[in-house]
Amino acid sequence: MKEIKDRANLADYMDMYQLHAIFNEPMLSHLSLYSFEQGELICSQGEPAEYLYVLVKGKLKVYNTSTEGKTLIISFKNALEVIGDVEYIQEADFINTVEAVSPVHMIAIHHQWLKQYGRDHTPLLQFLLKIITGKFFMKSNALSFNLMYPVEVRLASYILSVSFDPSDVLFRGKLSTSELRDAANLIGTSYRHLNRVILQLCNEGILERGKGCIHVKDRERLKSIAGDSIYE
Repeated sequence: MKEIKDRANLADYMDMYQLHAIFNEPMLSHLSLYSFEQGELICSQGEPAEYLYVLVKGKLKVYNTSTEGKTLIISFKNALEVIGDVEYIQEADFINTVEAVSPVHMIAIHHQWLKQYGRDHTPLLQFLLKIITGKFFMKSNALSFNLMYPVEVRLASYILSVSFDPSDVLFRGKLSTSELRDAANLIGTSYRHLNRVILQLCNEGILERGKGCIHVKDRERLKSIAGDSIYE
């Protein structure tokens, strides 16, 4: 994590996403802009939640780890999104771990200033309500998606989510083979069956399996299989 000490850059993001009404004048001086590199953690499950983060650039992966060490990827997030909203309202520790999939910029504000200046600020409360209810809506859709669509469609959606960032055309990620068990958990299939589907897509020239990773060879055909990417 690195703080971007350029208030003009912060102001540009505030204008881009019309955040000036959400964060009133007393809060503005307490906003900070941070950058995170690909693979860097924004927060970890179980650690104290002290900041509210607003994603303004890049893509995030949200996941949860069980006491047995099993990882479940919950979703991928693009701007505009909020991390720590539920934790702020509930005054709880972070529920999930959040990781940067691509280079990320986040606006952050400490809970101290939110409580002091934002507790009764209606635009902020309405914004958080919209974000939180949107997450419930997405989770409901994801559950239906996993029940109703074949593994090929779910896998295509997952790979598109982890490999491309609409806010950064230069970002071309790849799926590490070490992540396949996590992918199988997310899309609700077995590791063995997932590998069979990957082999099928490789034989069709859509994917290419290299040493330790899987590359997308034909993004358009993968998008046609996935339809609307449910994991975002």
